Amino acid sequence: MRTAAILPVKRFPLAKQRLGESVADSLRAGLARAMVGDVLSALRECTAIDATIVVTCESSVARAARYIDAIVVEDEAERGQSAAAALGLAKALEEGFERALCVPGDCPTLDPAELTDLLAPWAPGGDEGSRIEAPHACAQGIAKQEVVIVPDRHGKGTNGLLLTPPNAINPSFGEDSRARHERLAHDGGVSWRIEQPASLLLDIDTGEDLAVLRERLASTPMRAPRTRAVLGLGDKSWQSSQPAA
Repeated sequence: MRTAAILPVKRFPLAKQRLGESVADSLRAGLARAMVGDVLSALRECTAIDATIVVTCESSVARAARYIDAIVVEDEAERGQSAAAALGLAKALEEGFERALCVPGDCPTLDPAELTDLLAPWAPGGDEGSRIEAPHACAQGIAKQEVVIVPDRHGKGTNGLLLTPPNAINPSFGEDSRARHERLAHDGGVSWRIEQPASLLLDIDTGEDLAVLRERLASTPMRAPRTRAVLGLGDKSWQSSQPAA
């Protein structure tokens, strides 16, 4: 099944305003840029993703995306994450992708192996773990139409949204979006389930999130080299061989 990843990226001067005093204004844009670069690398490394669609009006991100052969969609209006994701999903449909995974640009520890597991076919009867299905779910494997929701670490927001096909529901990110996406799927008669890959649960919006990220980086030495460098937690040797956002 051909799969596209959808990555909306707002302009860096506008990013991460909620971090407040946790990050100096002079570092906030650099942190946002570094996290997007780490997410792009993870998507590129994931063998289950056939293409990445980056929706942005940030020129440096567009250049980095084209450097790794990603598809770039111009987000001229910049009306928010849901609108940007909708642009990416429309492009995925236009390009003939059968499903699409929307991810945010602020999950820098994103693990390609976890993404591969998330995108792998699943048949009922195995170890369900955190999987939950609505009554509309198909009894034989993955439903023809399906919504997979990855919540944030608080369980209320949505950090990942896997849609089969890409127009299974309209994306509706923001506060309490997990419940909203569940309701959209249910009301549309589309099967849905919850998945919780650890590296996609942590997005960086607040100072508390940033503290958790620092703890995670201390125990995950192989991920997020750009973000580490900005936070002073690692060297910059990756810059010689990796494109930057």
